[in-house]
Amino acid sequence: MSNDILKQLTAILEARKNNADAESSYVASLHQKGLNKILEKVGEECTETILAAKDAQTSGDNSDLIYETADLWFHSLVMLSHLGESADAVLNELARRFNMSGHDEKAARSNT
Repeated sequence: MSNDILKQLTAILEARKNNADAESSYVASLHQKGLNKILEKVGEECTETILAAKDAQTSGDNSDLIYETADLWFHSLVMLSHLGESADAVLNELARRFNMSGHDEKAARSNT
């Protein structure tokens, strides 16, 4: 189910990136404003997600955390789309890391 949602969302993001009017589409307006605006939104959503996680730890209520994580993922997908990538590229990278120690993966990155 989740992969289907990512595929649907990726298709919608691409359609709005390429064909929607910035006056009527939030996604199109982000693309029109450029990468710096998109990165600003990713950073904003990242901060809001961190704060929601801290609040969830003390309150025991994860609903805001889920909401903010969805916003973070959404804006990350817009960023990827703006740079010509998709969720599939990230999913492929995660799949590549299966059966690999996190320590080994990190060490391999520092050698490149």
